[in-house]
Amino acid sequence: MAAETPICNFGWKAADFRLPGVDGRTYALADVRGPRGTLVMFICNHCPYVQAVIDRIVRDVNDLKAHGVAAVAIMPNDTAQYPEDGFDNMKRFAERHRFTFPYLLDDTQDVARAYDAVCTPDFFGFNADLELQYRGRLDASRKDIVPNAPRELYHAMLRIAETGQGPADQIPSMGCSIKWKYPT
Repeated sequence: MAAETPICNFGWKAADFRLPGVDGRTYALADVRGPRGTLVMFICNHCPYVQAVIDRIVRDVNDLKAHGVAAVAIMPNDTAQYPEDGFDNMKRFAERHRFTFPYLLDDTQDVARAYDAVCTPDFFGFNADLELQYRGRLDASRKDIVPNAPRELYHAMLRIAETGQGPADQIPSMGCSIKWKYPT
């Protein structure tokens, strides 16, 4: 089922976490924080919305590094009901798409709930003070790639890195609803 993110709650402070990564390390928010901004993304392996744009996500994350913006991806889905999102498949997915950022498993779904994540992909762009400044989409692509679509997430994060402020106008991200173990 498709879901859309709510509007940005400007200034909301990023919630800390401690989650296992596909590289065998455990990460907290401080471990993935960038000096000029931090992008927290909720994604999964099986969602067609994520699959359509994953290479663009990786490209944008790589390009943002030079601007002091770091990123982390968190997989929040119920892996018992959706085994294609399981930890071993997360490892393969990260390798196949050449992730240069941590890919973490939120097995309890506590982090997804703390962030009020609703879908995959769901993007949270924070400034250097870990205040939320972006809760929009990657670009105009959904399940199908829009050729030459403006890089909305990338440009928003550049602005955040430069000014600490996100754009006032943001278009919500859309994707597969998070697969909760227990309904909210």
